[in-house]
Amino acid sequence: MIFRSVVKPFIFISALSLGVQGFAQEVPALQAEEAATADAAPAEAAAAPSKGDPGAGAAIFKQKCTSCHAIGRAVVGPALKGMSERHDEQWLIKWIRNSQALVASGDPAAVKVFEEYNKVVMTPFPELTDDDIVNVIAYVQAEGDKPAAPAGGAAAGAEGAVGGDSGEVSNFMLGGLILVVLITLLVILVLNRVIKTLDRVILQKKGLAVELDEAGLSKESAYEKIRRFSKNKKLVFFTILLVMILLGSWGWKAMWNTGVHQGYQPEQPIKYSHQLHAGTLKIDCQYCHTGAYKSKNATIPSLNVCMNCHNYVQATDKYNGEISPEIMKIYKALDYNPDTKEYGPNQKPIQWVRIHNLPDFAYFNHSQHVSVAGIECQQCHGPIQTMEEVYQYSPLTMKWCINCHREHDVNTEGNGYYDKVVEVHDLLKQGKKVTPAVLGGLECGKCHY
Repeated sequence: MIFRSVVKPFIFISALSLGVQGFAQEVPALQAEEAATADAAPAEAAAAPSKGDPGAGAAIFKQKCTSCHAIGRAVVGPALKGMSERHDEQWLIKWIRNSQALVASGDPAAVKVFEEYNKVVMTPFPELTDDDIVNVIAYVQAEGDKPAAPAGGAAAGAEGAVGGDSGEVSNFMLGGLILVVLITLLVILVLNRVIKTLDRVILQKKGLAVELDEAGLSKESAYEKIRRFSKNKKLVFFTILLVMILLGSWGWKAMWNTGVHQGYQPEQPIKYSHQLHAGTLKIDCQYCHTGAYKSKNATIPSLNVCMNCHNYVQATDKYNGEISPEIMKIYKALDYNPDTKEYGPNQKPIQWVRIHNLPDFAYFNHSQHVSVAGIECQQCHGPIQTMEEVYQYSPLTMKWCINCHREHDVNTEGNGYYDKVVEVHDLLKQGKKVTPAVLGGLECGKCHY
């Protein structure tokens, strides 16, 4: 009986500990093997280096491609690393310039890629020359050939561990800590069982009657069990420690995500489809959001902008000759009579629900990013041209903004916004005196605003 109650739990603990230790040793080995395999595969099928200019291709890639593609991971479209090994240069030129034309021609590779990615239409780029596209291919090839960052300093998956200098504790580390605490608790429980068995043996040797349960152990009331548990300081300590770890991790995660509304998708008063307008019809974002290039706010378009088209476009072919119910909501808000083409006096604004919202202490200027930096809307708002209903694509956290500012290059060539900054840097390099006047300190608005 003593053998069964003591040895079996210890065998279980030993097996569990060995399993955890083996897994911890096996994971790095598997990762190293996978990394070696991944590095070896491109080496075996390496394509000839592209003749393009990676530097020129980088500027085009960051302006036109980053909203849907990344080098080493799939975003909206596939990961681009190794595309020169998968397809020849002439095919890539045709695909990048007009993928739908290549799909329509029945090209097997084009059809396969199109269907594999849920038939999402890739934006055509007829304005790019062959040399421009070759430069982009050269940039992708150069970035793809760079060695991967060390595992200790790279960021892991979005849902899993985050390593390097992010400062966040990975789920694997947290799980390992909890496992250690659980094993310790199990050891304490086994030791308590051993002590209880020995107490029973001592009492029996003294000739005292002991009432046993089905497992051969002495019976105790719930009160006696709680009382005995409270006297075991080690067991109480580890129980409290485990509860604190669980509550602390849950609280930390909850606080870390406070105010983060990624994925927020409220129901709007009118079911406006960006997929139809920006995707299928290819209406430029700034046709409606006119403030994006010239002011802090992108602005919400007035219904007069909607009426530029919907004064005539009524989608009656889809509703048996009747005007679309969503378009009728615009008419109702404007008190517009589609038969007489006249506006009434009872006009009311549409109560749109705001989706992207920064804290009051955070200043963001759309024109600074759109006009000066030349960033595409999709860089922050995601593949807006594919959204039937808009949702918050990016987390919009300070960390997310800082990472963007660290990774993106500043293009000062031909950019009037940076002319003064470049000029001052040149003066400093020449050892010349730089006064506040050179930096614009004589402008009236510096003091009289």
